[in-house]
Amino acid sequence: MSRSAPYQPLLLRILHGASGILAIGAIITGFLVYNTFDGRFGNIPLPKIEPIQDIHGTLGLFFLMLLPAFALYSFHAGQKRLIQPDSLSQLTQVNKPIWWVSLQRITNTFMLIAAVFAVMSGKMMKEEWLPMGELYHIWYSCHLIAWVVMVCCLAIHLLMSTKVGGATLLISMFSWTFRPEENPSRWYIRCREWLSSLPASFGVGINNWMQNNLSLRIIEVIVLGGIIAAFLLPLLLPSNNS
Repeated sequence: MSRSAPYQPLLLRILHGASGILAIGAIITGFLVYNTFDGRFGNIPLPKIEPIQDIHGTLGLFFLMLLPAFALYSFHAGQKRLIQPDSLSQLTQVNKPIWWVSLQRITNTFMLIAAVFAVMSGKMMKEEWLPMGELYHIWYSCHLIAWVVMVCCLAIHLLMSTKVGGATLLISMFSWTFRPEENPSRWYIRCREWLSSLPASFGVGINNWMQNNLSLRIIEVIVLGGIIAAFLLPLLLPSNNS
């Protein structure tokens, strides 16, 4: 690999790649669901795919199952790619390199929030609503809004990544090269070492967690809380029809 090409951690490439594929698939099938059963804001004359709602739901479910790992990685090992304490102030430096970087970080953060909003609202929907023409449910409206936000964030994410890192950054996300210490065969050992060190470092870790980028820590709590809610709310409110 060329020295000029940025190196992306292997775990990031795996989580980012899998999440990206599932998210894009869910976005595409989400539009097809809207195009088939709704179309109030315009539609495209496409052939009807009978199981499209099931396909969309399956992609959304797999995305939800992967989201906790991707979110935890993003908020910790990958937190430099998310909003920073000075990100908003740096937006005043229009067209300077730091402006593009800050915009990318803010977009990445909003994408995580929108993803949680999408999976939570999707899990609260019922399969029979759309086939029966029940387009008035609040959870469906929330899901539509989340879809729009996801599309916008994805477009800006790709644009900013191209602007900030160019083609080399995009190519580096698809590289199969990894450093010896990142060999998957060592993941189990490193995980055991990390777990064994938790009791001794718990107090210090909590203190550092709170002091390190407080705004991002608040967003982390919201995102992780939303993921937990996406799993639990359908079980706690099985008869929800609002």
